[in-house]
Amino acid sequence: MTIDEDRADAASAPVSTAADALSIGRRIRQVRTARGMTLDELAAAVSRAPSQLSMIETGKREPKLSLLQTIARALGTTIDALLAAEPLDERASLEIAVERAMKGPTFQALGIPPFRIGKSVPDGVLETLLALHGEIERLNDERSATPEEARRANVELRHLMRRQDNYFGELEAQAERILAAVDHPGGPLTQRTASEIAAHLGYSLHYVSDLPASTRSVADNRTGRLYLSSSIPGRGDSRTPVLQALAGRILGHAEPRSYAEFLRQRVETNYLVGALMVPESHAAAFLQDAKSRRAISIEDLRDAYSVSYETAAHRFTNLATRHLGISVHFLKVHESGTITKAYENDDVNFPADRFGSIEGQLCCRRWTSRVVFDIPDKFNPYYQYTDTGNGTYWCTARVEPSSDGAHSVSVGVRFDDTKWFIGRETPNRGVSRHGVEVCCRRPPAELERTWRDQAWPNVRTPRTLLATLPTGAFPGVDTTDLYEFLEAHAPE
Repeated sequence: MTIDEDRADAASAPVSTAADALSIGRRIRQVRTARGMTLDELAAAVSRAPSQLSMIETGKREPKLSLLQTIARALGTTIDALLAAEPLDERASLEIAVERAMKGPTFQALGIPPFRIGKSVPDGVLETLLALHGEIERLNDERSATPEEARRANVELRHLMRRQDNYFGELEAQAERILAAVDHPGGPLTQRTASEIAAHLGYSLHYVSDLPASTRSVADNRTGRLYLSSSIPGRGDSRTPVLQALAGRILGHAEPRSYAEFLRQRVETNYLVGALMVPESHAAAFLQDAKSRRAISIEDLRDAYSVSYETAAHRFTNLATRHLGISVHFLKVHESGTITKAYENDDVNFPADRFGSIEGQLCCRRWTSRVVFDIPDKFNPYYQYTDTGNGTYWCTARVEPSSDGAHSVSVGVRFDDTKWFIGRETPNRGVSRHGVEVCCRRPPAELERTWRDQAWPNVRTPRTLLATLPTGAFPGVDTTDLYEFLEAHAPE
């Protein structure tokens, strides 16, 4: 290739410098207006259509070097001046920043079409748009929780629960006010009372067959209609989805700004639902009577209030330390052995990662929560004493099915507090040293030698442990389905 051919190619190539097309276009406009030239006059001087120059000035088209040289001569300046890296004036810099934002993924995700920034648009409007754009990006960054952030949020929440003995007085008071407003006499919450709570909060219940698959319920706050699925699972509780849907309204929850806030809202919702279904004043008296008879039983609490075993176990941990003076621990373990929920204020030594997170760790194979999966009798509760390096603990456990596989739910106390519980006479005993590597996390040496280099498992992990906070106003919900559903069901 000759030197002349090189020059011809360079003249016909787009400009490639540190200055981008937006900056070049704005600098051309700035020099043109300073010279008092109209767009039509500059277009005539460079033998181009005004529309073509307009696209260059707005950064929609990158000029070739030859055209840029012609424009520079027509404006009485140099090409170096048009390509200068120095900042433009404040107005031009604002316009460029807004145009860049409009071309970015945030504006596109919001469905906001780009618009022409005319001279009549005040600087303050552009500054506000940039501030809003920056805040949206910041919130998106915060809400895109990494697994590490999710674990840290879980640890912080568990520490808070431990400091408060898993008792939240403000939530108990909220539940008490709602129950008083509907004249609930105490004791188990009936389905009719759940409906009365909805009416008290301004909602009517509507059962439909086409509820969006990613939702448990949908509230139309505009018309006060609460939509629920007309098909309740065989083991489901029709009160729970109603109360869960109303809990956010009662607690004044807004769109979560971080994973930690999302997690806290979920815990508050579940706590409030439990406090409504198993009211504190009535349940505390029930448990105190059982303690006086040395006959505390999670099953009895479950049956007295017609709730699930897990709800009864959760509610017991809320009230045990405050009203009975008993420290306690709670475990929910997936059939794979993975811990999905945990709480303790009795110094039991759960396995934890380097962040201090318990969720996601493998529960000891010799702990009650794992042993119960191998017990054929699924009708009666399973009791076991377990000797650990931290003392002896007694636990009661059950296995319950879920959409994500079977889970065991267990509640346990220190040996000295076992005297208050039904099941203390159990002969079942185990020894767990899960703080020591050889307890159960490593297989017997002979098995390890035989299979270590030959096995390659495909890990099964409960999907709830892998989920972080998705972007969008309602985590995990397909908002298109949601809004189409509401539109279809809105009253005429």
